[in-house]
Amino acid sequence: MNRFKIWLQAFRLRTLPLSLSGILLGTAIAHFDGHSDGVIFFFSLTTTLFFQILSNLANDLGDHLKGADNEDRVGPARSTQTGEITASEMKKAVVIFSILSVISTFCLIYFASYRFDAKKGYIFLIVGLACVIAAITYTMGKKAYGYLGLGDLMVFLFFGLVSVIGVYNLYVPEFSMRPLFGALTIGLLSTAVLNLNNLRDHVNDKLVGKNTLVVKIGLINGKVYQFFLLIMAFVSAIYMSFQLSYLLFVPCLFFVIIAFHANRMWKNRIPAELDPELKVVALTTFGWAFVSALILFYI
Repeated sequence: MNRFKIWLQAFRLRTLPLSLSGILLGTAIAHFDGHSDGVIFFFSLTTTLFFQILSNLANDLGDHLKGADNEDRVGPARSTQTGEITASEMKKAVVIFSILSVISTFCLIYFASYRFDAKKGYIFLIVGLACVIAAITYTMGKKAYGYLGLGDLMVFLFFGLVSVIGVYNLYVPEFSMRPLFGALTIGLLSTAVLNLNNLRDHVNDKLVGKNTLVVKIGLINGKVYQFFLLIMAFVSAIYMSFQLSYLLFVPCLFFVIIAFHANRMWKNRIPAELDPELKVVALTTFGWAFVSALILFYI
């Protein structure tokens, strides 16, 4: 495999649609409320993509250094684990994408800053830098929060609340929680993807001291927790439909796919067979966000 393909594999492109879901939805709700800006949308996309790739590379390196990526790992092999990319090369890539993330964040805030006062700009700057730090420290460092059972909370905050509400507020002058239910839906579904990952890897995670929430509460409770996340996401999507437009009940049909997923997840007895379910939930989340965004753009 040539170097380009190896790095593309390390970027884990299949995770990108999920990270874009919040940007699409937040932008669409802002457009629905009469606020649009192509430059803000562009830099929102680039910033989010850089954050996600940075997180993927840092996770690849962090899990390798901590021994979580070993021959007993259930999920797809990672690039540092296989030796296709050395730890030194991965560290350089993490630094490069950290810089790109910061630059893109500054550009995004700069081009959006004419819409709001300096105080709001400083808040966005702090949040943007927090996103960079969170992307790196999920598995890297002595206090990596992914090893302390805090990954679910951080994914909910950054993929859901920060992504949707943050992007919406880049377009509008005054801070608003108007896209809250959309943010809750994206955040809950994103957390469900992480929980699936942790259900799949729970045996090896426990052995290497990666104390994810599933490791802490056990496999059965982890599956019950998955049901909770999915049900609450559906409730939030319904509330958003009542709030914005009844036409948004149409993309709620995506939750039929989620229901079939939940059934397969509950009956699963072989952790490795949960891996395809990650793609199901991630792409269904993107599908719901994309169709919702199209409706909000054109009604």
